[in-house]
Amino acid sequence: MGNKVVTRFAPSPTGLPHLGTAMYALLNYIYARQNNGEVILRSEDTDPIRSKPEYEEAIQEGLAWIGIKPDKFYRQSERKEIYKKYIAKMVADKTAYISREKNEEGIERDIVRFKNPNKVVTFHDIIRGDISVDTTDLKDFVIARDLESPLYHLTVVVDDYEMRVTHIIRGEDGLANTPRQILIQEAIGAERPVYAHYPFVLLKNRNKMGKRSGATSLQDYKMQGYLPEAIVNFIVLMAWHPKDDRELFLLEDLIREFQLERIGKSGAILDEDKLDWLNREYIKKLSKEEIKKNILENLPENMRNPKLVPIIFERISKWGDIKKLAEDGGLDLFFQAPEYQREKLIFKNCSPEKISNNLKMVHKALENLDANNFTAENVKNLLMLLADAEGSRGEVLHPVRYALSGADKSPDPFIIAEIIGKNETLSRLQKAV
Repeated sequence: MGNKVVTRFAPSPTGLPHLGTAMYALLNYIYARQNNGEVILRSEDTDPIRSKPEYEEAIQEGLAWIGIKPDKFYRQSERKEIYKKYIAKMVADKTAYISREKNEEGIERDIVRFKNPNKVVTFHDIIRGDISVDTTDLKDFVIARDLESPLYHLTVVVDDYEMRVTHIIRGEDGLANTPRQILIQEAIGAERPVYAHYPFVLLKNRNKMGKRSGATSLQDYKMQGYLPEAIVNFIVLMAWHPKDDRELFLLEDLIREFQLERIGKSGAILDEDKLDWLNREYIKKLSKEEIKKNILENLPENMRNPKLVPIIFERISKWGDIKKLAEDGGLDLFFQAPEYQREKLIFKNCSPEKISNNLKMVHKALENLDANNFTAENVKNLLMLLADAEGSRGEVLHPVRYALSGADKSPDPFIIAEIIGKNETLSRLQKAV
């Protein structure tokens, strides 16, 4: 094989790519890049019923979104003549044989079975150590439906051999396949690659993440407004344990610091709260202009007020949260006067008369504030002076905040006042009185 490191990721184009697909690609990509090697994307599209060109395209697009660009690309469906050559040679060498058998419909057909030498196979896994398997239980397993229709175990071995793959980094479901594949390697004279089997990504119900388990696709994560940097960071941390407590790693950081030996042995549970936290951390690293642009673009046209940007920024972890915030009424108070129970205007045991007088006092003070200087800072300075003069901030600020927001929890009244403007602020205070 030579000294050059060659890795591959070989998804089947039978569904949209999810985080498990991305983990498969990322670990191979990172290992190849940090060893100045080559990474191959191989589309295992030999299932004519389930394989779709649109899924193959979606896999390539999803991986490109998170920064994965393979050096070479192959389709198994375009390599049938290569597989036929190996089947014929194995039959000729008597490491495989043609067997006449009935299928499930009772129709006789010729299939190709591997001639099992019935021996113990021992191989080393970088993550799991030495593993020994008695292959006798595998019997003479099928490697082709006929002389022109190879099955997975044969195609994967032939492809890895022909493409000079040196390291096979794949999910733990591949562990059970390894003894069969080693036997085929020995039969065709292929060198044994280095193996590393990482654990499954598990959903919250502890089922393996997969296309059939309803896993969220990379396209969906993109649509929800996650940043690719957060997806990469999240995926790798589910499999790999860094030496220190650091949690933020860009792809270029991982290429420098990743160690295959530090991959865990147990499956990681998908924790979308952690993903949201990571995504917010990466949003915070964006420029103020980029944050503003994305927030305004994700708002309905009638809500695109730049003054809302700081309010919204504090309440989101991904861009998709903005639309939900708007649809759920979380921004309504900035566009229409709220309805509320008047009793909630009263602060603790303060009398209604006192609250009413305080509201009138605030109304009068703000009425005298120039509309061009009606900023959160100026409103705050004015209201704080009034509140301190009254000896109780709560008796002044609580009814003002509730009058402007109509909510038990809201941004502070100074920010609300600036956003809705002087006239609407005075109107809401008058209603509260």
